[in-house]
Amino acid sequence: MSVIVAQSLHIFGLRSRVANNVCYFDEQIIIYPSGNSCVKYHLEQKWQKFIPGSEKSQGMLALAMSPSRRYLAISETVQEKPTITIYELSSVPCKKRKVLSVFDFPVQEFVSLAFSPDSKYLVAQTGPPESNLAYWMWEKQRTMAIVKADIQNNPVYQVSFNPQDNTQVCITGNGIFKLFRYTEGTLKQTNFQRGEPQNYLSHAWLTEDKVMVGTDTGKLFLFESGDLRWETSIECKERPSEVEKDELAHESESLIEFPTASSPDLSSEMLCEAVGQQQASLPQISAIAAYSKGFACSAGPGVVLLFEKTEEKEGYRENREIRIPQDQRTSDPNQSDKQDVMCMCFSPSEETLLISTNKNQLYIFTMSSTEIIKGEPAHFEYLNFPLHSAAITGLDICIRKPLVATCSLDRSVRIWNYETNTLDLYKEYQEEAYAVSLHPTGLYVLAGFSDKLRLMNLLIDDIRTFKDFTVRGCRECTFSNGGHLFAAVNGNVIHIYSTTSFENVNNLKGHNGKVRSVIWSADDNKLISCGTDGAVYEWSLLTGKRESECVLKSCSYSGVAISPDAKIIFAVGSDQTLKEISDSSILCEVPTFDVTYTAIVVSHSGRMVFTGTSMGTIRSMKYPLPVHKEFNEYQAHAGPVTKMSITCDDQFLLTVSEDGCLLIWKVYDKEGRGLKREKEVGYADEVLITKTDMEEKTQVMLELKTRVEELKMENEYQLRLKDMNYNEKMKELTEKFIQEMESLKTKNQVLKAEKEKQELQYQEQLSELMEKQSREVQDLESGNNQKLLLEYEKYQELQVKSQRMQEEYEKQLHDMEETKNQALEELTEYYEAKLHEKTTLLEEAQDDARQQLQEFEETKKQIEEDEDREIQEIKIKYERRLREERESNLRLKGETGIMRKKFNSLQKEIEERSNDIETMRMEQQKLQSVIKSLEKDIVGLKREIQERDETIQDKEKRIYDLKKKNQELEKFKFVLDYKIKELKKQIEPRENDIKAMKEQIQEMEGELERFHQQNMQLELNITELRQKLKATDREMHKEQQKERDMEALVKRFKTDLHNCVGFIQEPKKLKEGIRELYGKYVQQADMVEIVGVDTDLQQEYTRQREHLERNLATLKKKVVKESEIHRADNVRIMQENVSLIKEINELRRELKVTRTHVHDLQSALGLNRKNKKQGIPDTVPSRELLPSPSVLRLNVEEETERIIEMQRLEIKRLRDQIQGQEQAIALRPLSGGRLPTLEIESSHGTQPQ
Repeated sequence: MSVIVAQSLHIFGLRSRVANNVCYFDEQIIIYPSGNSCVKYHLEQKWQKFIPGSEKSQGMLALAMSPSRRYLAISETVQEKPTITIYELSSVPCKKRKVLSVFDFPVQEFVSLAFSPDSKYLVAQTGPPESNLAYWMWEKQRTMAIVKADIQNNPVYQVSFNPQDNTQVCITGNGIFKLFRYTEGTLKQTNFQRGEPQNYLSHAWLTEDKVMVGTDTGKLFLFESGDLRWETSIECKERPSEVEKDELAHESESLIEFPTASSPDLSSEMLCEAVGQQQASLPQISAIAAYSKGFACSAGPGVVLLFEKTEEKEGYRENREIRIPQDQRTSDPNQSDKQDVMCMCFSPSEETLLISTNKNQLYIFTMSSTEIIKGEPAHFEYLNFPLHSAAITGLDICIRKPLVATCSLDRSVRIWNYETNTLDLYKEYQEEAYAVSLHPTGLYVLAGFSDKLRLMNLLIDDIRTFKDFTVRGCRECTFSNGGHLFAAVNGNVIHIYSTTSFENVNNLKGHNGKVRSVIWSADDNKLISCGTDGAVYEWSLLTGKRESECVLKSCSYSGVAISPDAKIIFAVGSDQTLKEISDSSILCEVPTFDVTYTAIVVSHSGRMVFTGTSMGTIRSMKYPLPVHKEFNEYQAHAGPVTKMSITCDDQFLLTVSEDGCLLIWKVYDKEGRGLKREKEVGYADEVLITKTDMEEKTQVMLELKTRVEELKMENEYQLRLKDMNYNEKMKELTEKFIQEMESLKTKNQVLKAEKEKQELQYQEQLSELMEKQSREVQDLESGNNQKLLLEYEKYQELQVKSQRMQEEYEKQLHDMEETKNQALEELTEYYEAKLHEKTTLLEEAQDDARQQLQEFEETKKQIEEDEDREIQEIKIKYERRLREERESNLRLKGETGIMRKKFNSLQKEIEERSNDIETMRMEQQKLQSVIKSLEKDIVGLKREIQERDETIQDKEKRIYDLKKKNQELEKFKFVLDYKIKELKKQIEPRENDIKAMKEQIQEMEGELERFHQQNMQLELNITELRQKLKATDREMHKEQQKERDMEALVKRFKTDLHNCVGFIQEPKKLKEGIRELYGKYVQQADMVEIVGVDTDLQQEYTRQREHLERNLATLKKKVVKESEIHRADNVRIMQENVSLIKEINELRRELKVTRTHVHDLQSALGLNRKNKKQGIPDTVPSRELLPSPSVLRLNVEEETERIIEMQRLEIKRLRDQIQGQEQAIALRPLSGGRLPTLEIESSHGTQPQ
């Protein structure tokens, strides 16, 4: 075995395709399948414990938790054979209790499992085409009954036990709803389906005889003892925000985002729309869970409904709707909640509801919230954070932070933290992500999408793109160890880019197939690549050429790694070997033992090598590589491992797979010690944030601060108002309480007087009662004394009687004893006389016996003498016989002893043979059953052998055909290689032309930029000229108006002059008329411009205009500077004003306090009354009567008022100053403003010069 040990630490992922994939172990621990193992997860403490799958397992199919929550059953496929493993959850770690792998009925896989209520029996449903329902006593591995659940090969979805009955089982499937009962060794169906068959997706037992069943058309059926009692239909409910949207938006939405069809077939589109509408209108009830008040069921994508039992006999009503929330970080938030609920379960206390969806997500809902907020819509929450819902294609780590980046075919990029086991960032995109790489600083991430390569910033709360590269379908990308370069793969070309300037530094060409893996050396001087063409190349980045190469066309490489000293390359591929390459040659090949390696990683110390297999397992081995089977293999994933990575300190190993799971491993040595870091360097805490976000946040903070200050002021004001109100209320209450106290005092006095009266009455009554009692006591004592005397006399009489009785009884006893003694004496005398008689009779009998004995002896002697002779004769006869008989007896005794021994041994043999016969009978029965099962197996194996022979023949034919094709293809390949070489020769001059054309394009782009700049400058000049043209147009219109005014004036002058010429004969009238003309026209002519302005005056006008424009520009700059200075002054003055206002408020508070104090003192001294009579103000007597401290306090008031007045004057002066400066700024003309008229300029033109 290997010295290196890897222990699974944490896993991110869920296998949603496993039946019954979520269950509670207790109130805080849940169990769910992830990778190729089951996970025990603590909801509060966030730890995970693993129940690994069986060795060589191809994935889990179903779970079942026993009602006692002690056992867990897992259905797996191990080496293409179905297996059921039962774990004991109470032991730590969880132990395998039983493994059911040998079955006496045909089975391919078990799709659903269930434990009986007492956890002694297990029922399992196989998939089609067998569709067998098996009933086990699992602890003894005894099959109790088997029945075929369906004949038409319809799928069966779920099987369950009656919660109160071990013998009743329910199954549901497509057109299948059956109840079975176990009786007499068989499973018999107890219900009969009526009506049209439905596609029953799920069911749950509500009571011991009621089953709720859901269909794919949104119908709920309640069956009681197999008969339909109640049914209802569920309609697909839209989200409230979606109701207001247009119908077009509804049509564009769909539950699953399918790829666009290549063929524009109208019928298929119409069919898809019809199916989508049917799915939208008929929700699938894919999961049902029962609880004490009713049951919960799924109602279409992302919706769970709670039903409660009504007061009616057998009805249920919808109580609450719970939805999966929309995720705003996804590419389409409206589709993020469209997830099918696969499984749901309640906690043992029914406080929480846990669900799993078809997108590998886990959601939780607290049931107490339904009782708190009945009206608002309820939403699920992520159990922890969103997980990957498709195969993970990319994985990378960084140096400065404990971050892991992953990308997946679910179009997302996620950033995980392997120290805290959390998801830090994630974002979904419109395209699938194929590769990802983290910058060593952990601040940037590089992701390869189907359309482009994106370099993105990892901000504090977002992943934001800041540079796109035109690398389509980038399947592999990686930053260098220094982070200054990164490599991106496009097909068979490796592009090298600079991270700082984003320039394409180099293009590495040489692979004939797709590049599958790229890795940098530790010093970033070398790059190692491998591809499907069987080539492993070592590139030098200084020259951009290959330094070494190793080509093995029979192998399609999938992963490559490099030793820390960059001398040895490790490569894995399709030929089921691990190759160690150095200097373009293969040093050694380590076999993989019938498994294909898909990924490899080498530790930074160079002592450890980890590989991932196509079976989803992880192998750890020590370097130098072992030739024999010296490695540790761990069950990790349920699909091929796609990427592996090890942290810089060799502490953690990270693996991802096609099952969508990310697994974190802790690396130990063989003794279980963790590998220590060589340099203890802390991880960086810095994060990126954009300037706009920072400014927005600072702006929000400032706004919030100002809002807080405003609220403080408002609160202070409100508090003051409340204080005033409360003080008034306190005064009112104190007055009320004083009045009430006075009234209570009066009441108390009245009550005291009444009490005294009542006490006197009670004392009189008590004295009377005492007297009565004393009299009664005396009477009772006298009566009792008399009674006692009578009783004493009776007692004495009774005592005398008892003495007499005792004497009488003693006499009677004495008499009885005397009679007894007399009777005894009489009896003894009677029996002694009898005994004497008997003795005399006995003596007589003895005498008779003696005589008879004498006679007998005489006769005996005679007979003996006679008999002696006969006896001797007979004795002689019988002695002979006796000798013969003794001899025969001895002979027979020997024979009988032998026969007894034989008999005993035969009896023992008979007993042993009977025992053997019984054991043989048992063995015969067992062997007959084994023979039957083996005969069935033989029949099945013969069938398999025939099928496999047929398949082998087919495969041999195919191999022969493929060999022919391979020969032809090799010929084609030779031809194509020759053509490729010729095409390469033709491509090289074209590439040179392309480079020259690219340089020309760059030059042209530079010229284009210069032209753009010139155009911009010209546009600016044009705008300035247009503005000048508009100003000249305005002046021209003014001049034209003046000219028209002059013409009108000249006409009027001509008419007046014509009228005046009429008085040429009258000199006086002529003189007066000329004076009127002079007075009328000469003054106006001074204000009117002369039409004929010579050219010199016009030039002077333009010069002065330019001079004034320059002055105006300088004045504008000065105004801007002065406005900035004044703004700063205004801010400073405002701050001073705020501080002064605060001081004023404080002084006002002090003034109020002093006034209240003075008022209290005045009220205490009784001065208010005198002031009212004399009509003098309150302050005059207070100054005279108050002691010295109060006088000092009044001087302070005057000082504060004076200071306040001065501050007001200062504020007024500053405001006037500010207004004057604002008016001065407003009076200054703008650059586009109208210039003064020519006459004013000519009249005042000398002043500025």
